[in-house]
Amino acid sequence: MQTPRLLTSLRVAAVFAAVLATSSIFIAIPSKCLAQEAVAARRVKTKVDPSYPDIARRMGISGTVRLAVVIAPNGTVKTTTAVGGHPVLLNAAIDAVKKWKFEPASAESTGTIEIKFAPTY
Repeated sequence: MQTPRLLTSLRVAAVFAAVLATSSIFIAIPSKCLAQEAVAARRVKTKVDPSYPDIARRMGISGTVRLAVVIAPNGTVKTTTAVGGHPVLLNAAIDAVKKWKFEPASAESTGTIEIKFAPTY
């Protein structure tokens, strides 16, 4: 006979697998997320902190997401590409970085942005 704790663990694992397989958007609760940018000589004018995904918080997932970005001359984020990080954290990081605004420049800029997710309890 299986214990209630084992059944709960099995249910959490099944839900997590289903979310990863079928979902690309997570409803999240704000948390402490540290963002660090390394985009060639373009200062960030407006930075939006990512929301810490609720499922990541419940599962104790933390880590760093690395995104390759292209910044348009007007300072908006033109494209984002995931370079590394936990799949559960990727969408929150991408959604936040797409809202960032950089100082204008004469040409497009490319670079890497690292978003660090650390749960707060």
